[in-house]
Amino acid sequence: QTRVYQEAQEEGVANVVIRLLKKRFGQEVSEEMRARIESLPLATLENLTEALLDFTSLADLQPWLEAQ
Repeated sequence: QTRVYQEAQEEGVANVVIRLLKKRFGQEVSEEMRARIESLPLATLENLTEALLDFTSLADLQPWLEAQ
């Protein structure tokens, strides 16, 4: 896998995570949180896709990101 391919894959997963968060909680993710999500490596993004199923509100995202 080339670096360009990996970056494209990370960007795609990050966009899906952001869309899932918006759909689940009915509100936009802040620009700060969006930037933090977009900067995560692929393995962490994959973990976040599973973790967000346990979130009870969008506020759960901040502590999860800080723990990474």
